[in-house]
Amino acid sequence: MEFRLIDRIRERTAQGREDVKLGIGDDAAVVAPPAGQELAIAIDTMVEGVHFPHGTAAADIGWKSLAVNLSDLAAMGASPAWALLALTLPTQPAEQLSAFIDGYAEGFAQLAQPHRLALIGGDTTRGALTISVAVHGFVPPGKALTRAGARAGDVVLVTGTLGDAAAGLHLLQRSARIDEGDGRAAYLIERLHRPTPRLSVGLALRDRASACIDISDGLLADLGHICAESAVGAEIEAALLPCSPMLMASFDDLAVRDFALAGGDDYELCFTVPPALVADVQTDLARLGCGATRIGRIIEGAGVRVRDVQGQWLEATQRGWDHFA
Repeated sequence: MEFRLIDRIRERTAQGREDVKLGIGDDAAVVAPPAGQELAIAIDTMVEGVHFPHGTAAADIGWKSLAVNLSDLAAMGASPAWALLALTLPTQPAEQLSAFIDGYAEGFAQLAQPHRLALIGGDTTRGALTISVAVHGFVPPGKALTRAGARAGDVVLVTGTLGDAAAGLHLLQRSARIDEGDGRAAYLIERLHRPTPRLSVGLALRDRASACIDISDGLLADLGHICAESAVGAEIEAALLPCSPMLMASFDDLAVRDFALAGGDDYELCFTVPPALVADVQTDLARLGCGATRIGRIIEGAGVRVRDVQGQWLEATQRGWDHFA
């Protein structure tokens, strides 16, 4: 069963990459990064009941376990190449385990294929359902985006819309129906299970973004990481936060704002650029299909402050996801 899992994913991901000299089947993979490129590496672990709800479809788990890692590469401005997979599987009847493996491989491959990502190694064991994926990507020397370059006067922007995934989780936790006809719940839950890593955006931001991060733990928490690494502060306008029509039609204004600020799991990019580049960046990202919304600015100081629609500074009661809270 172990080899079937790895083989099912391997056969459905990019196997024609010339930079993979020796893939799955030996004690280690052998790869050859292209000359003149630096290697960006990221790893994430997902645990059932913590990072995805119990009962999540296997294909959605396969997709998301790769997506959260590709989002890290996107935040660095890197192009994906290879992946490693470590999967801990619970004890189940053979038929159920086989169905899970097929579903997981399907979801993983659906995202890997468009990005020519090759699975080059893996391991499986028994235990609580836990998935670790490590991804490797390329970036030209000195071009990697980081959290440490924001400067006072820079503009803060985000891609896509915020809060959808957290709202989808909220609905799942309350056993919401997803077939009510208007599609709102289904849309929000899909955004939770199948985030879109903004890889093309990361490439477009090279040489233009002064700092960048993906929004996994919530806007306030992740923009706070940029501020801490850059030794600056940030001011955000709540009225400017981009939220989907589906989210706004499903919850009141206060809940929408809280989901957008601190919900997490969006896997959109939050980044800073000098004011002179904002218009060009927004035009280019609109062509890429996700757009970019100006939500605030970088200031001297520390931390992130949020101003509400009445112009009052908010006292945030929730800053985002904390893995050890």
